[in-house]
Amino acid sequence: MERLVIFDLDGVVYRGEQPVPGARELVAALHRHGALVRFATNNSMATREAYVTRLAGMGIPADTMEIVTSTSATIDHLQLHLPKLRRILAVGAEGMFAEFRAAGFEVTPAADAVPRDYNGGPLASVPDVVIAGLDREFDYRRLAAAASAVRAGARFIATNTDTRYPTPSGFLPGGGSIVAAIRAASGTDPLVIGKPEPAMFETIMERAGVSASDTVAIGDNPDTDIVAARRAGIRSILVLTGVADASVADRLSGERMPDAVADGPAEVAALLGLALS
Repeated sequence: MERLVIFDLDGVVYRGEQPVPGARELVAALHRHGALVRFATNNSMATREAYVTRLAGMGIPADTMEIVTSTSATIDHLQLHLPKLRRILAVGAEGMFAEFRAAGFEVTPAADAVPRDYNGGPLASVPDVVIAGLDREFDYRRLAAAASAVRAGARFIATNTDTRYPTPSGFLPGGGSIVAAIRAASGTDPLVIGKPEPAMFETIMERAGVSASDTVAIGDNPDTDIVAARRAGIRSILVLTGVADASVADRLSGERMPDAVADGPAEVAALLGLALS
């Protein structure tokens, strides 16, 4: 059995406010056998503490170390690989700002950093990096601030590039839509941390001290979870409890092809050599 198991959340561990049947037992079995468990999500809006509380409400105990959001993965990447970047101009939600500040970064929300004019005029000061995630209040002023900072020399990092995200009433624009606007306005491509890029999984392994050969990712979305696993060089299991169903799984190829497919947590446990109680 692998030493490190990385779960996607929505569609794998829970659907909405309800746990996927068998998910609690699978996570508990992994803990009993000494495996390291991480829950990885592209969401950048909520804090890790919020996810701990949400999982606890479903009977799945977790601590903040086991939760990896695209925000926390970005923080880890900066600390491990770009430690001199401390001053952030942030496009995102309050949960994202709180995580960066708790990690010791100086954060200026884009709403508070509007350039002197809307014609590319200079900022009062140029941040080290512009970091963009999902911002439900995104507008022209924030776009102008972020793009001006990037054009003035700030690094550009995207927590994720999901163009949409699901809600109970349908899909809404995701963080990737905002990243695309800043990319177009600044003429600069960002470093992307979240899935399907490999940086999130690579940072998880680096922090855990576990090699790719001892890691497996479990996800429901071939376009994000499985591609990210492929790019990070780790095994993947596609579960048919969320985005993908059997008809989708039968048509997968290339980077979207998982190493195994499971109907749900019980089948994942069997693939990992575990017995669920």
